Amino acid sequence: MSRASPLKLSALSVIFRSMLDWKKVPKPIIALAPMADMTDQPFCRICKEIGVPYIWREMVSAEAIVRGNLKTRAMTEISEFERPVIQQLFGNDPARLAEAARIIEEMFQPDGIDINMGCPVRKITENFDGSSLMRDPERAADIVKAIKGAVKTPVSVKTRLGWSKDDEILTFAKVLEDAGSDLLTIHGRTKEQGYSGVSNWTRIGQAKAAVSIPVILNGDVVDGAGAKRALEMTGADGVMLGRGALGNPWIFNEIADSVGATPAFAWAGTRPAPTLEDRISTVLRHAHYQIERYGEGGLVKLRKHFPYYFKKELHDRYPEIDFVALRSALVRVSTYLELEDVLSHVIPAN
Repeated sequence: MSRASPLKLSALSVIFRSMLDWKKVPKPIIALAPMADMTDQPFCRICKEIGVPYIWREMVSAEAIVRGNLKTRAMTEISEFERPVIQQLFGNDPARLAEAARIIEEMFQPDGIDINMGCPVRKITENFDGSSLMRDPERAADIVKAIKGAVKTPVSVKTRLGWSKDDEILTFAKVLEDAGSDLLTIHGRTKEQGYSGVSNWTRIGQAKAAVSIPVILNGDVVDGAGAKRALEMTGADGVMLGRGALGNPWIFNEIADSVGATPAFAWAGTRPAPTLEDRISTVLRHAHYQIERYGEGGLVKLRKHFPYYFKKELHDRYPEIDFVALRSALVRVSTYLELEDVLSHVIPAN
């Protein structure tokens, strides 16, 4: 896999900052979903190098941004290697969300601002953030309007089918469109479902038909064939992957191949399924970026990614390797040298 130079990446970032228009970008849109504690800068950079066109960064608290929390503001710092990047915010106060969006735009110039109206986690919803906003469409609309008035970059919303009923999205999507949202991403479950059950792609298709702005489908897309089927079933303008991309950043190229999408970047193209050597080199590169970003102590934070790179599915392809022992060793590493040592013993010598 070839990589673009920083100079080329910087030039592309300028182009996207001045030209990103969700109605005009090539379809289908293929994107990495925002995942708390997972889609930080190092992982996003890995996904971008391998081929994801669009990145949604993990959500950050609008209140923390406005209060000047340095750790939270640092989470929104964007590397030119990642662009185009959409920064997601959560909160429930229109004025505070608008001010947070303005601050982030001024500091790091994201290529888009996204509003979290879909997180089902209790500590988020009990503060009336995330998917709780689906229960107050008027407030949700005020949030979109306030942010639209505060920034120049496109504003989008990531939400769900509803709080308890999966047809709530049919009216909620229209409310968000009327408020000025430039794009919607819809996860095909309700808040009460959480991540259980099956994503209802049919309902996403109905929501897509109810609005004129682009709609991205999220939920249960785990391979190229599934992405193609989801797009054909719903008429959605793109797919967004979260958990399916963990340990498998190669999936974005697989999807592009399946749906006939033109790679967004010259270095993103078709390639065979990743070999064990590919996985090892990617893990080491991920660790390098982690240390570059957080210091060597950041490898502890990276441990949660390691098991995904060596999932149970690999057992059949490489029966000679004890992946259970490998995963157990990886979640204990604390230094780069330890990581190198563990991985150096993965492939048996001939």
